[in-house]
Amino acid sequence: MSKFYITSAIPYVNAKPHIGHAQEFVYADVIRRFHKLLHQDVLYLCGADENALKIFQAAEKAEKTPQEFTNQHNEEFLDVAKKLNVQFDIWQRGSDSTKHFPSSQKLWELCEKNGDIYKKSYTGLYCVGCEQFYEKEELNENGECFEHPGRKLDEVSEENYFFRLSKYQDFLAELLTKNLLQVTPEFRKNEALSFIKKGLQDFSISRSKERARGWGIPVPNDPNQIMYVWFDALNIYQTGIGFGWDENLYKKWNPQDVMVIGKGIIRFHAIYWPAILKSAGLALPKSLFVHGYLTVDGQKMSKTLGNVIDPIDLITKYGTDTVRYYLLREISSTGDGDFSERRLTEVYNADLANGLGNLVARVAKLCEKHQIGINSELPTKVSFNNYYNYLENFEFNLALEEIWREIKSIDVEINKDQPWTLEKEKAIPVLQSYVTKILHIAYSLQPFLPETAEKILQQFSQKIITSQTPLFPRI
Repeated sequence: MSKFYITSAIPYVNAKPHIGHAQEFVYADVIRRFHKLLHQDVLYLCGADENALKIFQAAEKAEKTPQEFTNQHNEEFLDVAKKLNVQFDIWQRGSDSTKHFPSSQKLWELCEKNGDIYKKSYTGLYCVGCEQFYEKEELNENGECFEHPGRKLDEVSEENYFFRLSKYQDFLAELLTKNLLQVTPEFRKNEALSFIKKGLQDFSISRSKERARGWGIPVPNDPNQIMYVWFDALNIYQTGIGFGWDENLYKKWNPQDVMVIGKGIIRFHAIYWPAILKSAGLALPKSLFVHGYLTVDGQKMSKTLGNVIDPIDLITKYGTDTVRYYLLREISSTGDGDFSERRLTEVYNADLANGLGNLVARVAKLCEKHQIGINSELPTKVSFNNYYNYLENFEFNLALEEIWREIKSIDVEINKDQPWTLEKEKAIPVLQSYVTKILHIAYSLQPFLPETAEKILQQFSQKIITSQTPLFPRI
């Protein structure tokens, strides 16, 4: 059995998760479940990015210690994932001093041994939101970072350790040009290549213990420095699978087969992370899937605007699979998309209540009437033409479109056959044909709507199929 190791971006746990976090969790969970259907040995890792300046600043504001603060928000992220039916195989925290601290210190020492870490004084513009230094030409007309408009950057002067990113300019250009690291979609790869061609600058990988208030991973052999968040956070992808504490486990799962991230952090995953791994002499990730951002009613989500959507509220109101379906079907995975509760109800009624739910109810009722059950094996593979290709390319909306095309075709077939007018002897083969097709639909829905798929598979694999509570009562 081949292995498949998937990671999604490690979220900062400085506030409650929003609908954007839910979207990424669902994307990664679909990929995980899809590769399970392919009978691969799959591991999905995510975790908590906790060793950041913004963490202790938010903790101070909340009048809590950083550990108390991150413990609270860590549970909120896990709760959202659980309610979305997202299954993490490993959740690795950055504040884990038992495994993550020594793992990250080992990575540091490997890069240092290769001559790629040095210390120098530096003055730069620092965005606490991104935990990143910026050059002036990378900012907007107001001198602000594009990810956090309206937030003033800090001018920081201190002595830090730097990583020799410039040394890996040619290596990284070749890595992306030759698709040795496969980036999806293609235009995101071109963005990364464009950044490389401008000339790579060495970047800071530590901050003073004083400025970090001692919160974070100590730099080996320098008690006055704490590791900079990206060097530490990216290594969570390795810590969780044994790097530095279980060599056999690490060898089994490494490298990452796919990294799932948002477009705002492509630089760190397509450039910084491969360079760090190359420096340390470790295996490189194979692919990178970059998704877009969610807006809300046409506006970027912002605490200031008060339009941040709490996924728990949506799940409570509409149900897990409804939220999953909307995020996967309504929004192209590689572009930006808009979240609208009005549109969610429209999609729910059209596709789930009137589409899938109505089909299942119609056929089940007719089967119950004639005492009909399953007469074939449960499906073990998907029969839709482009399903696998769409999922391999992370085109979740197109895979679902393929499934819903089949749902509509069965509805057309039923209206044409009018099985309710047939005697039992003639109705049996007609209804059993519908049952077989519905089972195939349910099987193919498992990565997307696992709860619904399971209900349909259970209902339609009985000796006598009976009517059940509607899957999606119309709103």
